[in-house]
Amino acid sequence: MDLKTTYLGLALKNPIIVSSSPLTKDIDNFKRMADAGAGAVVCHSLFEEQITLEASELDNALTQGTESYPEALSYFPEPGEFQLGPEEYLDLIRKAKSAVDIPIIASLNGHTQGGWVDYAERIEQAGADALELNVYFLPTKVDTTPDAVENNYEEIVRAVKSKVRVPVAVKLSPYFSALANMVKCLDEAGADGIVLFNRFYQPDLDVEGLTVVPNVLFSNSYDLRLPLRWVAILYGHIRASLAATSGIHSGEDVVKAVMAGADAVMMCSALLENGIGHIGTVLKQLEAWVGSHDYDSVSAMKGVLSQQKCAHPEAFERANYMKVLGSY
Repeated sequence: MDLKTTYLGLALKNPIIVSSSPLTKDIDNFKRMADAGAGAVVCHSLFEEQITLEASELDNALTQGTESYPEALSYFPEPGEFQLGPEEYLDLIRKAKSAVDIPIIASLNGHTQGGWVDYAERIEQAGADALELNVYFLPTKVDTTPDAVENNYEEIVRAVKSKVRVPVAVKLSPYFSALANMVKCLDEAGADGIVLFNRFYQPDLDVEGLTVVPNVLFSNSYDLRLPLRWVAILYGHIRASLAATSGIHSGEDVVKAVMAGADAVMMCSALLENGIGHIGTVLKQLEAWVGSHDYDSVSAMKGVLSQQKCAHPEAFERANYMKVLGSY
């Protein structure tokens, strides 16, 4: 069964990419992921703050004001919680490239155009096959305009692209007023791939302890519906590769994403819950589905359920919306 695909110009043996997570900090895990059949692996994210600030400055920035505002005490991480610094991160990439024969994608997490952008060049030199930009930014100021937010994303992409020759993907959140246009602008700015979607982890509040409580909720297959919809809308309208993330738990989930138009899918929660060996389970399910539905390859079914196949997409979306509301 031909499961091969192309993502960011990289030839992958199948569409399953291990997403950035705590699992991708360990070289032994990289080996286990490759053995389980992963098409590629995204290293855990290196944060802008780790690169641009010395440890003492970071400590000052993270703890400033916490004595005055008790509710902030548990919100910020301690500097020691960052297990790998910039130099260790480069070493992780080098070791991963030596340990496995699948593409290794580095991940940078930031939101400004500071010195962390220059670090992309060092990541390329360390041997990364590609770079994923995880621009995690929540605009909380009421005078921050949509244009300012969107322009910042575009300028970051242009800045990074000017530093490296390896392909660059951008991991987006769904919170844009005109998401399709935002993706088009990033495509024109040089992004080689768009990953849909980053999940903003929503903290809870401890009303007795007056603290913010960070927590992580795993995704399920239902969460695939949001990236599925936008992958289907964007397919055929941009040059950049499309990857779906959030809600990839089974072979059928992979089929849905590819049929919507995704070049690849990214798995995280399913592996944290079920172990790295779950990659092999999903691959077997994918092979079984493709083989039983008269497709000779994954590529042959890409985009068959995208919006591009609809003659009047706007009317279809509206009619479907009305039908759903009337069906309850």
